[in-house]
Amino acid sequence: MPRVVHLLALGIFAMVTSEFVVAGLMPQMAAGLHVTIPEIGYLITAFAAAMAVGGPLLTVLMLRLRPKPALMTLFAVFLAGNALAATAADYGVMLTARVITGAASQAFFGVAISVTSALVKENLRGRATATVLNGLMLGTLLGLPLATFIGEHLGWRAAFWGIAVLTVAAAASTFAGVPTLDRVNGDTTVRAELRAFARPRLWLVLSTSTFVIGATFAAFSYVNPILTEVTGFTPSTVPLLLIAYGAATLVGNHVVGRFADRHALPTLFTGLALNAVFLTGFALLADAKLPAVVSLLGIGLVGVTMNPALVTRVQRTGNAGPLVNTVHGSFITLGIIIGSWLGGLLITDHGLRAPLWLGAALAVTGLATLIPDLRRREVREPADGRSEAAGYRK
Repeated sequence: MPRVVHLLALGIFAMVTSEFVVAGLMPQMAAGLHVTIPEIGYLITAFAAAMAVGGPLLTVLMLRLRPKPALMTLFAVFLAGNALAATAADYGVMLTARVITGAASQAFFGVAISVTSALVKENLRGRATATVLNGLMLGTLLGLPLATFIGEHLGWRAAFWGIAVLTVAAAASTFAGVPTLDRVNGDTTVRAELRAFARPRLWLVLSTSTFVIGATFAAFSYVNPILTEVTGFTPSTVPLLLIAYGAATLVGNHVVGRFADRHALPTLFTGLALNAVFLTGFALLADAKLPAVVSLLGIGLVGVTMNPALVTRVQRTGNAGPLVNTVHGSFITLGIIIGSWLGGLLITDHGLRAPLWLGAALAVTGLATLIPDLRRREVREPADGRSEAAGYRK
């Protein structure tokens, strides 16, 4: 695996840490900006919306640049957004900063995954994608707790400055390590990139990603109150359980990366089926500690860890260009929004187990989106994945 793939993971680590930092510093930020905690919560929504909508728009602008200058430009925009957040005098400025960083991070994901695909052979793209996405897993496992620790001891502004420093380090490493590439997907004009979206099958494939991630985040968004109020764990135990969950995602990401290139479709089917089982088990046995922990770790193993297989399937259906990868990221973000939003609505009338049932239903719906490809005999996954690609494009 080229060393540069690990360097790109560092950039994703910085951006994922920035994405989640608000969740760990809500009381401090609310006091510092003189707003309510729900208003701080809207900053998370704004970041996600900027990723979903602003990310593809910013990527279109980046298509005029070669990959390396595009990455450095996105680093600069992201750095400016974090500096603005660290110095925000009021809520409006902070909201603007979150929109800027959200759009930049989504565009960076798309370009970084495209660069990764260009640096390795086609039959290694799944493993390479898993390596890059380790930055996402580590951002959840280490980045969020570290930023929260800094914010609690040095102030919430220090957390954003810390992310800015991490961004500079990642940008310097990327500048030194990423080779100069002409293009990552042949013709990368806007018209050529948009041509991929004329394939109806691509939209079905993208929808699978929405349901995979939506199923997981329906549960994960509310796992803290579920574990404390339903299962009966003390608040001090929950962080340890979340660390175990994060470790499970690292293991799952590595395993899925190994299978994504040759067996993307069976991997997704197996992962979604298991996730439906774990979510259902969690919903039924949430009041029992051992089954709840087993279910939580199971969701960690087969939830967001499906990303390498999802990326491989999308690239074989569309292409490995920056815009397709960024729009794919928007569909993933849509899953986060749907899972967390609907889960919150259901809690009001049906209690804290409702998001778990929602997650199971979304996982089953995701399985249904795989049926057309499973029925196509020509969409089988040999060692090099070429027949699968051919089947998707027909």
